[in-house]
Amino acid sequence: MPPVQSAFRALADPTRRDILVMLRDRDLTIAEVAENFDMTRAAVKKHLTVLSDGGLITTRTSGRERINALNPTGIDPVMDWLTYFDIFWDDRLAKLKTEIEKDRT
Repeated sequence: MPPVQSAFRALADPTRRDILVMLRDRDLTIAEVAENFDMTRAAVKKHLTVLSDGGLITTRTSGRERINALNPTGIDPVMDWLTYFDIFWDDRLAKLKTEIEKDRT
């Protein structure tokens, strides 16, 4: 799956978006993430796997724990995709403005 699709898939779920917000503040273990949700650790691990597959988080092992961290560049493929449309609409709106101003004169 292309990186942008994996990232959008990861961002599609509100629980995963909540996890990303939590990881913004500090790195967390699976257990620490699970404490914030009414679901099993296995379910949380699945969410973390999707986030990792989407490139939005990284996971490292420290002893018996897996530490999850926000990947600050993981959102880049999504931002690149959105930038295309931002440029597209800026161009369209500039052309519309030009046409409207022509009609006024």
